[in-house]
Amino acid sequence: MVGYLGPKGTFSEQAALLYFNNLDKNEFVPFVTIQDVLQAVDKGKIEKGIVPIENSIEGAVNTTIDMLAFEVDLKIQAEIVIPISHNLIGYKEFPLSKIKQVLSHSQAIAQCRNYLYENIPNAEIIFTSSTAEAVKQISFSKEPKAAIGTSLAAKEYGLYILDKDIQDKEHNKTRFVVIGKEEGKIKEKSKTSLVFSTENKPGELYKILNIFSLWDINMTKIISRPSKTKLGEYIFFIELEGHIFEPDMKDALTMVQRKTSFFKLLGSYEIFE
Repeated sequence: MVGYLGPKGTFSEQAALLYFNNLDKNEFVPFVTIQDVLQAVDKGKIEKGIVPIENSIEGAVNTTIDMLAFEVDLKIQAEIVIPISHNLIGYKEFPLSKIKQVLSHSQAIAQCRNYLYENIPNAEIIFTSSTAEAVKQISFSKEPKAAIGTSLAAKEYGLYILDKDIQDKEHNKTRFVVIGKEEGKIKEKSKTSLVFSTENKPGELYKILNIFSLWDINMTKIISRPSKTKLGEYIFFIELEGHIFEPDMKDALTMVQRKTSFFKLLGSYEIFE
């Protein structure tokens, strides 16, 4: 069974259906939050999960990164990137000028900020756990409300698309990751993700990053997150091109592990296209 951030009609469900296209729909299980998905996989209630980890406009999904770093013992097994098309969804009886509330996930609201300001400036913004949850909520009663969500959600809950492609940026994509307990398979295009921390001394981070340069490994991302133990202390989340099964990657990570105060491999995995 595969879990995803629900309810039905989310971008997470779209990514799940795309990646696991050989599974029956009954094998997909929606969860209320990202935490619920990851904990269900960690406790063995489901085999795999799919959660968002980064948006091209709003950046990293910190909940996913923090849980993988601190709260669960799981591996990233694949990544899937899908284009994001946001739609204003509601009842066709209400023109935009009559809409009093707009519901959606905080990331979707942020990605449509200019549209909302220009077209529905007086509407109250209500944040929900997912875009599909927003659509689901306004489907309960016919009121002058709208949601930002997917065409899949509009169809699922019997609502209308009042306006389509309302995202502020044309090239809007979200990266999702498949999560499980085993290491991902090596493919022609693979990545490796890890988190680590260093001693609070000048040059310590540079020494770690220089290891990848010496082994000719390309680093594609680095972000810092609070260590959650002390103000001013951080861990670093990085992504590298290559797989742990490749000799150079294995040797480089062995050296990094020796020189860090905290080290956790989050997985080597395929880039699904």
